Amino acid sequence: MTGSDSRNTYNEMAGVPEPLAVPDRVLAVGAHPDDIEFGAGGTLAKWAQAGTAITIIVVTDGSKGTWDPSIEPSDLVAARTEEQRMAAEVLGADEVIHLDRVDGELEYTMELRKTMCEHIRRSRPEVVISHDPWRRYQLHPDHRATGWAVMDGVIAARDHLFYPEQQLDAHRPGTVLLWSADEPDHFEDIRDTFDTKVAALLCHSSQGTTTMGGAEQAADKKEAFVDRLQRWAADQGRPAGIGAAESFKRITP
Repeated sequence: MTGSDSRNTYNEMAGVPEPLAVPDRVLAVGAHPDDIEFGAGGTLAKWAQAGTAITIIVVTDGSKGTWDPSIEPSDLVAARTEEQRMAAEVLGADEVIHLDRVDGELEYTMELRKTMCEHIRRSRPEVVISHDPWRRYQLHPDHRATGWAVMDGVIAARDHLFYPEQQLDAHRPGTVLLWSADEPDHFEDIRDTFDTKVAALLCHSSQGTTTMGGAEQAADKKEAFVDRLQRWAADQGRPAGIGAAESFKRITP
């Protein structure tokens, strides 16, 4: 086939999508507490301010997220659960769901796909946001497993013959946004909510040493962390001419 007849007929590949309007409902899925805030905190805060209902799912319990050998895993789980609650409140999210899989041991399974399908059908989001499982050299296995389960859950949720025992109507989200993409093609302006993103991240104080350069320890370290985020947001927005942005790969399922 040549000319217009040669276009790919799969919906995922067809044409350039329309600009993304503020959605009514969003489901954001992260492997660990703080993943969502790093990947999409500014975008979620912006949409929450515009009235979007936001559900957050955290897949693992965060029990390995420390370099301090004196902390018991159970105490860390409790701390990270509370930190996620506070961060979600800062962002304006409506609900936080913890799946409590063991941190660092997450595997892609049919059961995990089924769980994602069920949550998508229950929350019925217009937009789903998560990790990009196609990212080259994505080291963390939990991020890869979460991204695959979300993508496959989206496909299952849209087709009624998957998991009829759930007794839930099929649901097709209009858009999937994947953060940390190698080839982003969607950009959300977060200039007005950058400070909210920072405030939500700083709620995760147990992660200050591991991911924020000790931002919880001293003012100069906090300043360095914020500066690093500002430079990151500027880099993310540069292809779209936005001073501070979060970038995503956009998929129409």
